[in-house]
Amino acid sequence: MSMGMFGLMDTLFPIMFFTIFAIVIGAFIFTIVRGITTWHKNNNSPRLVVNAIVADKHEDVSVHHHNDNGMSHSTSSTSYYVTFTVEGGERLVFQVDRQEYGYLIVNDQGKLTFQGTRYLGFDRE
Repeated sequence: MSMGMFGLMDTLFPIMFFTIFAIVIGAFIFTIVRGITTWHKNNNSPRLVVNAIVADKHEDVSVHHHNDNGMSHSTSSTSYYVTFTVEGGERLVFQVDRQEYGYLIVNDQGKLTFQGTRYLGFDRE
């Protein structure tokens, strides 16, 4: 008995649909679990205050293109990162908000406060 093209699609479509659905749900769950794990790890890390120098600053701009009823538009988002050098030469990179990014200047010296991977502040000396 030959199923033909339509019979084959009737068989493959549910399998493909379920596979794609499972991948999307799996990625969503993975992202949530990773975020909760990082949050928990940061909360259980000691709050540290160390001498540091602002070594570098950089921005990561993401551009997103959208099509809506034939109209094309784009949006962008910017993430801000600051690299600090602490005593002993170790370099730590933290994501900061736009205001903090503008406030910090390369070669500033001061006290860096952080908890795990969470940036808490920098006080210039």
